[in-house]
Amino acid sequence: MPIRDIAKKTQLRPSTVHQRLMKLKKNVIEKFTVKLDNKLVGEDFIVFMLIKTKPGVDIADTFFRNKHLKEVFGVTGEYDLLVKMKFADVGEFNDFIIKFRKEQRVETTTMIATTNIKEEL
Repeated sequence: MPIRDIAKKTQLRPSTVHQRLMKLKKNVIEKFTVKLDNKLVGEDFIVFMLIKTKPGVDIADTFFRNKHLKEVFGVTGEYDLLVKMKFADVGEFNDFIIKFRKEQRVETTTMIATTNIKEEL
């Protein structure tokens, strides 16, 4: 949203809004981004995968650079990682998961999102 629009909504001067944004960029705001429409960009098939690694086996760095990975979290409990991925369709996901399981020696549990109730960046 443009600074002038924020100023109007908050009833502050544009210079004040700008100064406050600059302070937030230094301490609070990590980055500005765009939220894309999943359907329009061909990423409407959303998958969550839990990954359990084996002792002494690391997941290849190439996995973390894969275009389908959107978020990766280290988690506690039975699994080591929780991964959010987006694909065009079930076929694209199936090709990915077969290759991933062959290349990496890990256990996985996958969950397919049936609806997107809320997603924020």
